[in-house]
Amino acid sequence: MVKLAHNGCMDSSGLPVSTLEQALHTARALVLADLASGEVAAADVVSMVEESVVQRRWWVEQWPDGMAYVAGLVAQDVQDALLERYGRWPLCPVCGSGDPHALDVEPELGPDPHWVCHKAGVKVAAVGALGSATGGARSS
Repeated sequence: MVKLAHNGCMDSSGLPVSTLEQALHTARALVLADLASGEVAAADVVSMVEESVVQRRWWVEQWPDGMAYVAGLVAQDVQDALLERYGRWPLCPVCGSGDPHALDVEPELGPDPHWVCHKAGVKVAAVGALGSATGGARSS
C-alpha cells in the first residue's frame, strides 16, 4: 500500500483503497499481531480472522457508523471462534494465581478496543499490542 498526500491510500494496482477496506486491513493486522504474539497464528486461526473480516465487511456496509468498531469486533469474533475449537484466548498475563482466565475486549462496541482483565480490573493492552503486555509469551 502506498500513502499519497493528495488522494489517500492506493493499492499495488494504483487503485484507491476505500475507508472501509483501510479499517478492515487495520483490524486484520491488529488481531493477527495479537495472535502472533501468543504464537497461535496457525493457518486455521488466520482463516478465522479472514472469515470475521468478510462478515464485518457486510456488517459495516449495513451500518457505516460502526466502522470505528471493527477492530474490537474482529478480535471478539476470533476469540469466540477459538473458544469453540481450542479453548480460551488470550489468557490473562496479569493474574498469577487461581484458574486461568481469558481477557475480554472492551468496549464491546466502541472505538479504541483494549484487552482487559475483569478479575484484576485492569487494562492489559490495546488490541494489536498484546505482545507488549505478555512479552510475546505464549498466551493460549
